[in-house]
Amino acid sequence: MKLFKLIFILVPIMILCACDTGKISVNKQSGTEIPLMYAEQFSLYENSDGTYNINIADGQQFVFVPDGTQKPENTDIPVIFQTNNIYVSASSAVDLFDGIDALGNVKMTSTKLNDWRLPAVEKALENGEIMYVGKYNAPDYEAIISGDCGLAIESTMIYHSPETKEQLENLGIPVIVERSSYETHPLGRLEWIKFYGLITGNYQRAVDFFDEKLKIFEQVVTGEVPEQKPVIAFFYITSNGTVNVRKSGDYISKMIELAGGTYVFTGEDLGTDKNALSTFNMDMETFYKKAHDADIIIYNSTIDGELETLGQLTEKNGLLNDFRAVKNGNVWCTSKNTFQQTTGVCDMIQDFHRIITGNTENLAFLRKLE
Repeated sequence: MKLFKLIFILVPIMILCACDTGKISVNKQSGTEIPLMYAEQFSLYENSDGTYNINIADGQQFVFVPDGTQKPENTDIPVIFQTNNIYVSASSAVDLFDGIDALGNVKMTSTKLNDWRLPAVEKALENGEIMYVGKYNAPDYEAIISGDCGLAIESTMIYHSPETKEQLENLGIPVIVERSSYETHPLGRLEWIKFYGLITGNYQRAVDFFDEKLKIFEQVVTGEVPEQKPVIAFFYITSNGTVNVRKSGDYISKMIELAGGTYVFTGEDLGTDKNALSTFNMDMETFYKKAHDADIIIYNSTIDGELETLGQLTEKNGLLNDFRAVKNGNVWCTSKNTFQQTTGVCDMIQDFHRIITGNTENLAFLRKLE
């Protein structure tokens, strides 16, 4: 019995000793947590040695070493350093860099010039300050290496091309897969600006930017809205004539609701569709049945170009002439930069609120079609 007890005591000790590699495993409890208001897909922790732990919701962990700070000696977590040579494949992240005057840190992208709708980014590409290095799943590795790339930021699309991520890491380039599009609250997307502020040395500027935009949001949610919330449809018509709508849990539909409107589609309207996409295609007849009595309709022009007149919209399908919003002159169109300008989340919510309340001056992303 005594021998059994001794073994029972020694075995766990032997296992612990065998597992001790002399390295520190960084986890989300390490350091002092930096509070976030809306973002749930990442967390930041400040360590006593001046480094930071970065944790991303899908299990990614990094130690970030700012300029002037020494790299921790004993860690088995990937280390990223502050760098001015970043390859950003996640196009929605680029505007967040621009919002904190850190666009100069972005030197490479996987989005072609013709596909950008952000003037500052277009100019940087034209001037050679940002270089197009090929599609996200087949980048020009030689160009990335010659550009002395210190960090790659990918969207979750990279998980469909794991060999690309692996190759970048084999070249010694840390890869962060950002998840801002998975945030459940629209302001969670915007709060990723603090993430990019930290890794570019502009954290306080990012905090100040977020706080200024937060004031716009707070004015909206505390402002007056009609007693009867207007029903709003947000859509575009595809090249084959189907109607693409946002799902009820999508951030656009949530922005409409935060602004004081009611999004026309519910989860039940989309049937058994369970894919991860934020949009859903339906035939015009189905769209007509649900949305023809909507108080406001908003055409998403980011795909096929901005519309200039209401006639251009109704030409896409004659059934639109029977819509209440068309008859009442309450039809709106988005600008081309609506989705790439991530810093404009609060301004977009404000635009929705203004067309709901009838105060339609100084809109940032919406234009009335007449």
